[in-house]
Amino acid sequence: MSRAADLDIPVIDLDDLISDDRDRRQAADRTLCDSLARFGLIHVRGHGIDRGDLEALYTDFTGFTQRPEPEKRASAGDDIWYQRGWTPANTEKAVVAGGQPDFKECFFAAPLPVDPVCAVEHPQLYAENRWPDREGAFRRLYLRIGRQLHAVGLTLLRGAARGLELPQHTFLAGCEGAAHVTRLLRYLEVTAERIEQGVLWGEEHTDFNLLTLLPGGQFYDPTGRPCPKPAGAGGLYLRTRGTADNPTGHRIPGGAPAGCLVAQVGQQLEILTGGRLQATPHEITAPKQPGYTRCSMAHFIHLHAHQLVAPLPRFRTRDAIRAYGPAVLAGTYGTKTLVDIGLAPAEALDRLGYRHYDRLADQRAEEGR
Repeated sequence: MSRAADLDIPVIDLDDLISDDRDRRQAADRTLCDSLARFGLIHVRGHGIDRGDLEALYTDFTGFTQRPEPEKRASAGDDIWYQRGWTPANTEKAVVAGGQPDFKECFFAAPLPVDPVCAVEHPQLYAENRWPDREGAFRRLYLRIGRQLHAVGLTLLRGAARGLELPQHTFLAGCEGAAHVTRLLRYLEVTAERIEQGVLWGEEHTDFNLLTLLPGGQFYDPTGRPCPKPAGAGGLYLRTRGTADNPTGHRIPGGAPAGCLVAQVGQQLEILTGGRLQATPHEITAPKQPGYTRCSMAHFIHLHAHQLVAPLPRFRTRDAIRAYGPAVLAGTYGTKTLVDIGLAPAEALDRLGYRHYDRLADQRAEEGR
């Protein structure tokens, strides 16, 4: 897959999406939707995320990852499918890839209140946050940036709805109280042997949520000091939508220009739009020089667990129904995906649907006594 001259990812300013100037706002809406349809992502400036705050959070998280493993495991979330707290390295794997677990360790937290009903129905997806001991500043900074990223995402979802000629709150209406989660990631040091093996920091995949926000990462040199992106380093690569002339799409760099963040489409948004917008196939490649690590952050906006994951009426063509059916609730969709990527056990699927057949069995046994 080669890069063509016209494969530059657009940059939009968030101020244009909220402008009182109708023409300016509509132009931004069109650019947003065109980019999300073709590339599955867009670069956003004017987002208001302070780079100093982000770097301070990465420094704190790097310190946490260097603690002894038993100490980190105190906040691990294996019992809640790693949806909160610390996730060890080599735990998650992409659904469609070579089978290599992602070469990273993570930390998950929900920056916003969740629906208490869903916390009972889906205790793993809607779990309470788990924080390391004595981490008050880390927690405050983490939650603040997560909420800022969420606000940016909601603005983009309003613009996307307008650009698709839908009421601007169409996507937001299904998000309130959902299992939105912010993730910190530390991609592990690559050795010469791993470079030779072609190890990826994250294999090619698509996110299963509605919209993902990526505010930009920080590289660390072999001494552990923050550094610019090393020469020849990898990073975020995406696959564009396939065409008749190029069915496999183009593989192009997806990293944002300085001062911008990346917003990318998840599977839920692709399904709601009947494929009009495309979930971004993407991977994270490691540097070709040993010793480097990298921290980054991602905020995932989800549909509420009770929302139907199916094409909206405007996009509900026969082809879309065939491609994205059968319809399923977002809570069920999330559980199935976490099983697929190795975070939830296969028996989690047994929790779906009616589970009280044993009541009748007990009554019949009682009658037979």
